[in-house]
Amino acid sequence: MGSLGRTIHIDRDRTYNGHSRELPPIATIDSGDVLELDLVDSSGGQLHQGSTVADVPGLDISRANPTLGPILVHDARPGDVVQVDILEARPQTWAYTVQFPGNGILPDLYPDPWIHIWHIEDGEGWFRDDIRVPLAPFPGVVCTAAAVDPPYPATHVPIRVGGNLDLKQLVAGSSIYLPVEVEGALLSIGDPHWAQGDGEVCGSAIEGAIDCTIRVTLRRDLSIDGPELDVRGPIERPSAAAAGYHVTTGIGPDLRRAARDSVARMIEHLVAHRGVDRQEAYALCSVAVDLRISEVVDAPNWVVSAFLPHDLFRA
Repeated sequence: MGSLGRTIHIDRDRTYNGHSRELPPIATIDSGDVLELDLVDSSGGQLHQGSTVADVPGLDISRANPTLGPILVHDARPGDVVQVDILEARPQTWAYTVQFPGNGILPDLYPDPWIHIWHIEDGEGWFRDDIRVPLAPFPGVVCTAAAVDPPYPATHVPIRVGGNLDLKQLVAGSSIYLPVEVEGALLSIGDPHWAQGDGEVCGSAIEGAIDCTIRVTLRRDLSIDGPELDVRGPIERPSAAAAGYHVTTGIGPDLRRAARDSVARMIEHLVAHRGVDRQEAYALCSVAVDLRISEVVDAPNWVVSAFLPHDLFRA
């Protein structure tokens, strides 16, 4: 159903906070069209390159994760599927990671605000001269409109039609498929991340604006009940595979508690062996450590593992 379409540019001044089927579309496109999107950072412009920790408590969370959209897909009907191909995701000039009070998987252990402004060089975010995180930019929020608006905005939580999925594998070359529940689909995209660990455990990745180019295709040959992806590339960096990993575990009858325990133990490892303080370690876990569900069959306990790649650390 896709064809070679137009190329349409949508700049940042069309950004919305929140996502709803009630919002008027900012553009109407046809299947096969390519969109060049200027995605604003997840703070919605509240932070800047000179921001300090004093700016963090005053952030208006209702303005977080702004999106470009809704974008009406001509002829999309309930029961269809929208395919979004990520063609390019290009970081702009600066990025940050924050810890906002009450956010993240360990809010009780880390109640204080924190921020790091990243130095970007040669495709890496420099945490310190000896700790560098390779960049792999992607949009954290991609969604169509739900037939009934959920109690929490899709830009803040994941829902059945997408939303705040934070799937770090949605880099250039990958595709996401979203169910259509309303006429025109009403696609939105935003919350750009430059790098993230699976889990985004402190509530923040390497956050910064990106220029994102996508192709949108209407599919009537598919039927899905929730977001699905095609990832056309390795999900492990060759340098990480070569260098290896340190792994901590959390074990117990509750998956979230097990995830908390695995992250807390990884923080202790980083503090003891990598010369960082606890909030720095928490941030590194969020931007570069991958959580994995290692088993959910040996009742009554399940295992969540945290994988720290050694290639982050330079002599």
